[in-house]
Amino acid sequence: MPNHVAELVDVLDLEPLEENLFRGSNPPESWPFRTRVFGGQVLAQALVAAQRTVDLAAHSMHAYFLLAGDPTIPIVYEVERVRDGRSFATRRTVAIQHGRPIFIMSVSFHREEPGLEHQLDLEMVVPTPEEVPGIEDLPAAVLERLPQPVRDYWMRPRPIELRPIGLGEARSAPRRALWFRAAGALADDPGLHRAVLAYASDMTLLEATTLVHGTSVLGQNIQAASLDHALWLHRPFRADDWLLYTQDSPSASGARGLARGLVYDRAARLVASVAQEGLIRQVTPTAKASA
Repeated sequence: MPNHVAELVDVLDLEPLEENLFRGSNPPESWPFRTRVFGGQVLAQALVAAQRTVDLAAHSMHAYFLLAGDPTIPIVYEVERVRDGRSFATRRTVAIQHGRPIFIMSVSFHREEPGLEHQLDLEMVVPTPEEVPGIEDLPAAVLERLPQPVRDYWMRPRPIELRPIGLGEARSAPRRALWFRAAGALADDPGLHRAVLAYASDMTLLEATTLVHGTSVLGQNIQAASLDHALWLHRPFRADDWLLYTQDSPSASGARGLARGLVYDRAARLVASVAQEGLIRQVTPTAKASA
């Protein structure tokens, strides 16, 4: 197992402190996102904490990011057992640092049962993951077109392998797509695969809100932050096999942008849906540096 994937699995293996109380560690200092805790990490750890208190499978979660996380100290997760029914259960998880909530999330769990089934088919034609070059295989001309912060982001080593489709191309509509998977094999634990997908679902999504404006959430003229996150899990999947993440932004206004995502497996089965609103405030580079 590649080192970063093993480290991610360790980060998602929370330490039980007391009933309904868990402690999560942060990744090593060599990881990206170390200036503050990556939102996907808190999402995934909060889901793991909730999963530890119930025997059913998570099917939806709704979260709010309240404060930036401090990567230098652990995060404590407190789980409230809101409801336990015959078919459904509800949990509320609060992430705490420095004695204050930094994140809250409600998670709904459902006992597996048969039922009606349909999905909206994948509307775009996309290349297979094998046809999309990895970041390390992109032509130099493509990399040179990217602003330095964007190039640095894509070139970072991480536990999730990303293969963006059409990276660096001008967009006439706020839509994009990429393939992703854990950069190594994962154990056959559905809860772990759900947590890894939750972690990855926060990557690149907010970028869809800035595509048609010729800028980036990574740029010096945008102050960006995830405000909330919703994730629905529809069908079984493996997070260590390629998943297609289509993303769009139906609206941006008032310094906020809304982004949506659909996650498909190789067989074009819709396995998850995602929505997120984020802050995309226009600032001067000096103001962003001092924020």
